[in-house]
Amino acid sequence: MPRKKSYIEEEVIEKAMHTFWKNGYEATSVRMLEKEMGINQFSIYASFDDKEGVFLESIKYYKRKLRKELLDDLSISGKGIDSIKKYFYDFLKFIKEDNAYKGCLLTNTINELKPEVQSIIKSQIAEFAKKIRNTFVKILATDTNKDMQMVEKQANYLIVALQGLSIASKMLGKKQLDDFIEETFVHL
Repeated sequence: MPRKKSYIEEEVIEKAMHTFWKNGYEATSVRMLEKEMGINQFSIYASFDDKEGVFLESIKYYKRKLRKELLDDLSISGKGIDSIKKYFYDFLKFIKEDNAYKGCLLTNTINELKPEVQSIIKSQIAEFAKKIRNTFVKILATDTNKDMQMVEKQANYLIVALQGLSIASKMLGKKQLDDFIEETFVHL
């Protein structure tokens, strides 16, 4: 008979997510996860198989959180390009903790992963970036002055700009980041 879990899975995954976000995938050990999640190694392996399993659940949690706090509002907004610009500003708030920007967990992970790391992690991250890009396409396409080729180019530009914003947030100040966002949208 399997043991009953003495923890709430969503709570320990949120703690794991913050641990990966702070330290990165490669630098996070199972011992660190054990300490931060507040569960023992046996429970980690029994519930998630291994560190990668915990990380994949952390990514799922992060994507749900980002979707709930930012992407859902963007998807239903009827404000065109202004809603995407607002998303960029809201994204900066989302990735800030204790007056410091942490960057996006997904972008941070892609930047640090070794080439031999499981492709499932990369595909999970690429799938979510595609979802955001497709949302940009949908919003940009509401502008009847743009043909689909222009919409696609601008969506590509915006997803790359968002990744750049994530990386830049870890080293630049608010004024520089605000200027970057403003300049990103000048010619759209």
